[in-house]
Amino acid sequence: MAIVKVEKVSKRYPLGEQVVEALRDVSLAVEPGAFLAIAGPSGSGKSTLLNIIGCIDTPSAGRVLIDGQDVSGKTPDQLADVRARTLGFIFQTFNLLPVLSAEENVEYPLLQLRELSRAERRERVAHYLDMVGLARYGSHRPNQLSGGQRQRVAIARALATHSRLVLADEPTANLDRETGRSILELMQRINSQAGTTFVFSTHDSHVMAMADRLVHMEDGRILREETAGALQAEEAGA
Repeated sequence: MAIVKVEKVSKRYPLGEQVVEALRDVSLAVEPGAFLAIAGPSGSGKSTLLNIIGCIDTPSAGRVLIDGQDVSGKTPDQLADVRARTLGFIFQTFNLLPVLSAEENVEYPLLQLRELSRAERRERVAHYLDMVGLARYGSHRPNQLSGGQRQRVAIARALATHSRLVLADEPTANLDRETGRSILELMQRINSQAGTTFVFSTHDSHVMAMADRLVHMEDGRILREETAGALQAEEAGA
């Protein structure tokens, strides 16, 4: 069963006296364990689609199913619970709380999971900081970390809730090329070893090249899709 199903979703925003169509009748299915990139120019609708999949925004028409659950008509509190228990987020600006240490930033979303004891939270924090190579930096605040290290903290935070689906909005945009590549390789290893599903919004060619499935968007529509085999053949012929 697909972990995400987007069915004929449209999204309209009022802009003065006009209505902007950010998404137009978009349908997409994401299988568990996918490493999928949604690519397109600015204004193509890729970030809007990611926000709707992530229950941050709601569609104007159509429906979205997350792990078999229709989230289209849920209340904000219900959506918050879906986000807390099913979804992890990685942003281009890291979105870490500056007054908290790396450990505390990773632990923060776990505070919503009241079934976890303090000891269980701390165990998860230590495990995921170690997974992203930051076991020695737990007490550091974000301003004491490099951009790549901050993004690793964000990855650990996204995974700590045991999210089955991680949504990454331009995760390499604020990183230099080498650091961005190391972050992508880390996420690819997590995808391969843990089976975590990743969906990226990107215009980074490296993200597109590493994806096992690439969805091209323009003007709020999906233009075409490519799979890993087609992508590798295209790259080999270039």
